[in-house]
Amino acid sequence: MFGLKQKDATLFLVVVAITALAPFLLNPFPENSELAQFNAGYPDLMQRFMIFGIFAIGFNILFGLTGYLSFGHAAFLGVGSYAGVWMLKLLSMNIIPAIIVSVVVAGVFSLIVGYISLRRSGIYFSILTLAFAQMSFALAYSVLTPITGGETGLQLALDDPRIFGVAQTADGSIPLTNFFGLEMRDGIEIAAGPWLFTLNVGYYLSAIVMLASFYVAIRIFRSPFGMMLKAVKSNQQRMNYTGINPKPYTLAAFVISGMYAGLAGGLMVAMDPLAGAERMQWTASGEVVLMTILGGAGTLVGPLLGAGVIKYFENIFSKINDNILYEWFSFMPGGLQDFFVTIIYPFIGKGWHLTLGIMFMLVVIFLPGGIVEGGKRLGRLFSRKKAEGGGSDATPAASPAE
Repeated sequence: MFGLKQKDATLFLVVVAITALAPFLLNPFPENSELAQFNAGYPDLMQRFMIFGIFAIGFNILFGLTGYLSFGHAAFLGVGSYAGVWMLKLLSMNIIPAIIVSVVVAGVFSLIVGYISLRRSGIYFSILTLAFAQMSFALAYSVLTPITGGETGLQLALDDPRIFGVAQTADGSIPLTNFFGLEMRDGIEIAAGPWLFTLNVGYYLSAIVMLASFYVAIRIFRSPFGMMLKAVKSNQQRMNYTGINPKPYTLAAFVISGMYAGLAGGLMVAMDPLAGAERMQWTASGEVVLMTILGGAGTLVGPLLGAGVIKYFENIFSKINDNILYEWFSFMPGGLQDFFVTIIYPFIGKGWHLTLGIMFMLVVIFLPGGIVEGGKRLGRLFSRKKAEGGGSDATPAASPAE
């Protein structure tokens, strides 16, 4: 199916189903309940799940397959964002040209950065990519202010020329981004008793792009090209001895990965037409590294899981404050209530990074393969228990003849 083996096709269909039903699955609690704050089924957050999922999938093609750890991938995300906003300003509010140009510009920039950085490997490669990202951030923040908008960022304006569209609507406002007339903010709300579900155009467009990106990643992983990238990770020196030059393969992986980052940047501005230099900072590059390792580097679905976990923590877990904690522990005596709030408070709200850091540390120590490895271990555990339970009543099989 779809040119995939049965196992990969099943995985792809599962991801498609979860993605399509996400507005319902991520809103498990009624709107008026105290637990509604843990719902993640609103459009802005679901779009972030998809966009950063694309970013992490692309990074995994480089890091997961070749073992080359880039600390500068946010540069391609930022470059793609800037290119996308300029297309919206100059050409049209239709997001297709913006996304295409974002991918192309990020690909060209990654080709330049990769050609230079891949002359070294290991930590030297990582430092070179970090240096390029920080230089890009500095240029965008100060030197290239006429192009990037500096610290205020690049955004749309009422006097934009916009060749294939209007600069402003009839009421004098800036037109909204659209996909051949379908505005990204459009959607419908479905009320089902105390539950409220939102089906948003922007989310489903991002989801379609993510699924296409995921499909391409599966084909890359299973292709001869993907096998060559795994060989680079396994033993690059042995490849050299056999007469195979690994550089073209690693450069191709770097460019593909950069184009994925540019695609994510283009989708970002398609949903919210604003690009800032902070998207190029080293912290943004570190975030995609965390996503990939947390989910499972070198696995197909791991980066998606890692992106979802981190973005959930960033947008949901970080909103819990001391007032909410006091409500949770209101059944306790005053002194005991204060004690539990004091203990838990550093790990929530603004301190959510501490919880994320502990989680990341535990994953690296006990689950080097990330969340995917944890799922596999649970699966093996349950299958072993099921086999042991079924084997107790079963008749022992005859021993084979020697």
